[in-house]
Amino acid sequence: MNFKNWILENLKILLYALIIAIIIRSLLIQPFYIPSSSMEPNLLVGDRLFVTKYSYGYSIHSFPFSPKVFDGRYLYNKPKRGDVIVFKTPSDNRTDYIKRLIALPGDKIQFVDGDLFLNDKQILKSYTKSIKKVFCGSKKIVVRTFIEKLPNGKKYLTSYLKEFSYQNSDKFIVPENYFFFLGDNRDCSKDSRYLSSVGYVHKDNLVGKARFIFFSSDYRIGRIFEFWKWHKSFRINRFFKKII
Repeated sequence: MNFKNWILENLKILLYALIIAIIIRSLLIQPFYIPSSSMEPNLLVGDRLFVTKYSYGYSIHSFPFSPKVFDGRYLYNKPKRGDVIVFKTPSDNRTDYIKRLIALPGDKIQFVDGDLFLNDKQILKSYTKSIKKVFCGSKKIVVRTFIEKLPNGKKYLTSYLKEFSYQNSDKFIVPENYFFFLGDNRDCSKDSRYLSSVGYVHKDNLVGKARFIFFSSDYRIGRIFEFWKWHKSFRINRFFKKII
C-alpha cells in the first residue's frame, strides 16, 4: 500500500468513527459536565454525567449545533415531575442548563412563605440534618436541607438558605407544551422563576434525561492534569452514582 492509499484509508476510518460518534451522541447518550452549584446537594461542580437523548424523543437540539433541519419533536415521550433534565435555555436556544422538572403544562406553582405549592397544594418536605452547607459559586452557604416529595412520589434533596431564603413569588401557570424547572439549590439557581432569563421551557428545548454520574472531581483541590493531587480531588464515591 502506497502512502496516498494509506492516507485515504485512515481518513475513511476517521470519517466512519466521526459518523458513529455523532449518531451515538445525537440519538442515544451524551456526556455532560456540571459547571455550577445550582443543583447541590445532588449534583456537584465537577460531576460528569451521561444523559439519554432518546428519553423524550428528538428535536433539533438533539443534534450538534441544533441544525434547523425539521420542526417540532419526534417520538415524543412526556417527561415526569422530578426528572433531572438537560435543556437549551429559551433565551438563546444554545446554552445547556440542567434542572429538576417540577411543573407540567397547565400546572400552577407558587412559593408562599418559603414553601412550594403545586396546584394550590403544598409540596411535602421533611427536614434533614445530613447537609448543613452547600456551595453557591465559590462560597459556602449555610442551608437547611429537606427531602422534598412530589405528588407522583418522587423524592429528592433540596437546600434553602438558613437566613433570607426565597420566600414568596407570583403564581406561575405553565403554558401548553411548556415546563417549569427549579434548581435543587433553591437560593442559588437561575431557573424558571426568572422569566427574563430562563422562564418556561418549551418541549422542543429538552435535550435529554440525566441518568448517572460516571466521573467526578473537585477542581478546587486539583485539576485533571495535576496527577499528584488525584487521590484528593477524585470523588470516588460518586463514580457511577444514579441520579435521582
